[in-house]
Amino acid sequence: MPRYITFLRALNVGGHVVKMEALRAHFASLGLSDVETFIASGNVIFQSASKNAQALEKRIAAHLHRELGYEVATFLRSDAELAAIARHQAFPVGDLAAESVGTYIGFLAAPLKPKARQKLMSQRSAFDDFHVHAREVYWLCRTKFSDSKFSGGLLEKILGVPATFRNANTVRKLAAKYPGCTNPVK
Repeated sequence: MPRYITFLRALNVGGHVVKMEALRAHFASLGLSDVETFIASGNVIFQSASKNAQALEKRIAAHLHRELGYEVATFLRSDAELAAIARHQAFPVGDLAAESVGTYIGFLAAPLKPKARQKLMSQRSAFDDFHVHAREVYWLCRTKFSDSKFSGGLLEKILGVPATFRNANTVRKLAAKYPGCTNPVK
């Protein structure tokens, strides 16, 4: 049975607090099995007989909207997709060496349109760099996250589409935790 990893936006921020036990129950009520959460930031892992990830993503988003009373952008990846995301070398290794460097991965529902991609790339600077691959945006922050002019919310506005960002270390830990997600690049 396929395993999926869900990345949810707008969960446990801005007053939208959902206990992980309740979140797991919401997923289980949809008939999804082996439901787990990974840290309290909207990462849900489950198995489903469905092979239509896009339909499943929409079904989960609609259910959460109904149950929680607000829209929760939902981004689904298979464990194999997550492995590829974790392995993808978005930036030269030398750029990742500095102590203050942070890398983040933004999850999108679909690949960026050329105009949005161009707008994002026009924001590159000595402190922030971006790379787009498939349905993900990779962000290299060469300063403390708190010192960057960017945030996930601002990047979402620049992109013009819903997105949710995770620290690349979180993504690599998730990828390493599940079969099918082998040998993620550090």
